[in-house]
Amino acid sequence: MTSTADEGLQEIADAVAAESRRYLTTVTEVAAGANPEAALPLLLLAVSDVLAVGARLGATTDVVPAERFEPDLGPDPDVDPLRAGLANAFEGVDEYLEVVDPLLDPDVEPATISGDLVAIAGALAQGLRHHQAGGVLEALWWWQFSYLSDWGERASSTLRTLQVMLAHLRLDVADDVAAEAEYDALQP
Repeated sequence: MTSTADEGLQEIADAVAAESRRYLTTVTEVAAGANPEAALPLLLLAVSDVLAVGARLGATTDVVPAERFEPDLGPDPDVDPLRAGLANAFEGVDEYLEVVDPLLDPDVEPATISGDLVAIAGALAQGLRHHQAGGVLEALWWWQFSYLSDWGERASSTLRTLQVMLAHLRLDVADDVAAEAEYDALQP
């Protein structure tokens, strides 16, 4: 079933679809082990970009599809190979602590980068399936709902974790190396 949308919603849907495809390509390549030395920067960019398009969804007035029930697009894609590949890529550094609700509950709970990246991928892929089937409003509804209820928060936590990991890799140096660099910088 094809949903109709005004020009503005079509533009947003097309932007989210394009960003979803880029995100899915990036996480799939990282999970496959392609270019492991660039995995963190690539994921940092992919998650940042998908959060930007997600913010656009969050700022958009609620999208309500014409149909009350989501059309059946067949079985969901199998994300287990993606999850396993990402868990392998982040072996030893996959787990982190996440604040449950920074406004209402300061408790923390364990999370995994691989699990969060796959949850985001699953939500984006589901919306992309609707978009590719011509269900623009259904795709927008799905992306917007899942952004606000799940993947937006997961992406925000994952982005911060990826950025902290990258900072540690680039800035944490042995004391003697730091002292030597400081000495060299102070010499005329």
